[in-house]
This record gives sequence, C-alpha cells and structure tokens, in this order.
Amino acid sequence: MTNNLATLRTRIQAQGFCGLDDETCQKINYPLRLSPAICMVWTAIGTALASPVVLWALVPFAALGALLPTHPFDIFYNHGLRYLFNTPALPSYPVRRRFACLVATVMLVVAAWGFQSGMMMLGYVVGGSLVAAAFVNVSTGFCVPSFIYRLFMGKVVCN
Repeated sequence: MTNNLATLRTRIQAQGFCGLDDETCQKINYPLRLSPAICMVWTAIGTALASPVVLWALVPFAALGALLPTHPFDIFYNHGLRYLFNTPALPSYPVRRRFACLVATVMLVVAAWGFQSGMMMLGYVVGGSLVAAAFVNVSTGFCVPSFIYRLFMGKVVCN
C-alpha cells in the first residue's frame, strides 16, 4: 500500500468508515467531502454577511446529518452525481461522522445566535472556526471533530 493510500485510508477510517477496500476508499475520498464543502461555503457566506437567517437555514441540514444515517446533501451524490462519475454510493454515516455534524450544528446555532443577538465577534469567531475546520476536511480529508472524538473515545479499530 502506498503512503498516500495509507494516509487516505487512515483519514477515512478515523471518521468511522470501516470495511472499505482500497479501491472504494479511493473512489469515495472526494465524494465524502461534498457535504462538508456545501456546508463550508454556506457557512462562509452566512458568516461573511453576518446573517443569522443564512446560518439558521443551514442548521436543519447539519442536524439531520447528525441524526440520520446519511447527510441530506449526500442525496445529490448518491442519486445523481455518482452515476455521472461511475463511482459507488457513499456508505451510511458512522457515529464519528455524525458527531462531526453534531459539532457543526452546535457551532452554527452559536454563530447564528451571536449575530442575531448583536454579539458580532462571537458570530464571526465561531462561524469562522467552523469554516476553517470544514476547509481542513474538504482540502485534506482530515476531520477535526473526528479527531476530537478520538481523543475521548479512542482510535477506530476496523476489523
């Protein structure tokens, strides 16, 4: 296994995705970043505009990503884009990936509330932090909330 593939597998497994062969890991690497990318851009716009309305509108999608086995934005990929790119469907979200959506939900609520209540610095700091964390995931595949989860719950052990 090449170093790049080993790193890729480690980052995907750190989010709780186990039991994937090398080819599947390579094929879903970038599609797994679609939902975080949409959330990142949406949050960046809401934060740049200091708009609680824009951020509140994203909260239900982030919350559903935490509650459901699949993020709502993955529907666009699983029922459309994957056929264009001839790639496999994204697997259901494991606990660690859903935890990342939960963290994003909380951060969105705090940022939106900050802007809504006139605490602009709070909104900018929390919104900007969420954008930064999402950017790390989108650009490298490294998921900051999954890393935090690992600190408390231990490393993912895949059979």
